Amino acid sequence: MIDFDAELKKFHPSLEIEDAEDAIYNHDVSDMMDLLLSIINGNKPQKNKS
Repeated sequence: MIDFDAELKKFHPSLEIEDAEDAIYNHDVSDMMDLLLSIINGNKPQKNKS
């Protein structure tokens, strides 16, 4: 059986929408489309500077 009081103590609220958007958009991460475009254009894929 689920102990709701224990579960509520472990609960951490998720990021607000704006905070989540900032966290996502502020990371310069190459995705598959970036890699494919760089291969098609003949450029070397650039490593991200994190």
